[in-house]
Amino acid sequence: MLDLYEKLVKKEEKLSLVGLGYVGMPIAVAFARKINVIGFDLNEEKIEMYQNGIDPTHEVGNEIISRTAVEFTADETKLREAKFHIVAVPTPVNDDHTPDLIPVEGASRILGRNLTKGSVVVFESTVYPGVTEDVCVPILERESGLKCGVDFKIGYSPERINPGDKVHRLETITKIVSGMDEETLDCVAKVYELVVDAGVHRAESIKVAEAAKVIENSQRDINIAFMNELSIIFNKMGIDTKSVLEAAGTKWNFLKFYPGLVGGHCIGVDPYYLTYKAEMLGYHSQIILSGRRINDDMGKYVAENCVKNLIAADKSVRGAKVAILGFTFKENCPDTRNTKIIDIVNELREYGIQPVIADPQADADEAKRLYGVEFVEIDAIRGMDAVILAVAHTEFSSFTMDRVDAFYGSGKKVLLDLKGLLNRREYETAGYRYWRL
Repeated sequence: MLDLYEKLVKKEEKLSLVGLGYVGMPIAVAFARKINVIGFDLNEEKIEMYQNGIDPTHEVGNEIISRTAVEFTADETKLREAKFHIVAVPTPVNDDHTPDLIPVEGASRILGRNLTKGSVVVFESTVYPGVTEDVCVPILERESGLKCGVDFKIGYSPERINPGDKVHRLETITKIVSGMDEETLDCVAKVYELVVDAGVHRAESIKVAEAAKVIENSQRDINIAFMNELSIIFNKMGIDTKSVLEAAGTKWNFLKFYPGLVGGHCIGVDPYYLTYKAEMLGYHSQIILSGRRINDDMGKYVAENCVKNLIAADKSVRGAKVAILGFTFKENCPDTRNTKIIDIVNELREYGIQPVIADPQADADEAKRLYGVEFVEIDAIRGMDAVILAVAHTEFSSFTMDRVDAFYGSGKKVLLDLKGLLNRREYETAGYRYWRL
């Protein structure tokens, strides 16, 4: 196996990346600085953008994409030219919160059809423990006619890339690696060490690596759920949650988490993979699922508080003019998949409110396709009764009061500053009805 590593370094063999989204594309670009890389994605439109030097994810930027040596392709037969394969496709959940393994199964079928003897396949998609060996391997074997452990080897190395984060990148985050045997583990570790400056952690088995990934985000989810519950309680008490957290945060071992809408395809999804597997084994999760319930209901909670504040400001609820600023699942990132802002939108519509939505960062085509939502220009927002500042994009945090004033019509101004970007006291002094999580 180590001779595969040597051949990659000498550019006698190629590495392939299957799935070129927010995770796969930066990995492909990083490896292409050292070895020959084939970047494969089913989405021909996306491939064309990459080939034309456009980065729709904003993860590495157009300049780097236009210079990268990655061979971008939508032709699956090109995968036959590679011997080391990394699968980085999304693993979402269905509406009933059960794991949706269709993308990872589909990628396994495509790769299986084009797998050659002596290959190593590493999965990066977040899954519950057992998926790599029990779900993906049988598909690879069936499609390729090859035998795992004899003709090809497998590993698992969970992605830890944080979309939109310019500090915690592939290169700077310790990478968990695993392999089906010592030889494979050694090869996988050495290949990733080519690009991960922070080094690798060798997990003792594939299942251990799968489990480690799924609990990282579950832990974060539970901590945010606790903050969201505190926010609900403190709002009932008339206490400002942000002020409480600032005070408590002066203690050295207080964990600095904040309330908010938990979306995206990791924190809002991964816990369900773990609890699904636990249910299969007869254990019903208590803490993990109660945290999920709280976080899944926060969009509804925000909408209810918008309505309560409109009533308190003597505004009629039905037909109220409400603007939502920000629609992505997190700040400074164009990704709208699994955004919880849509929960606020849907809940407001039930009250007879049709909110206008602006997001200069978001992928507008994606939002239209996934949610049927069309954005307006920020400058077109005028005459509002309430404004919900929903996402902490950098351009929103620099808003002056004059800029915010311009969004409103006559009468009392209702401002829901979910992330606490603006100065509460200033806005309350200016006569706003100000609310935040």
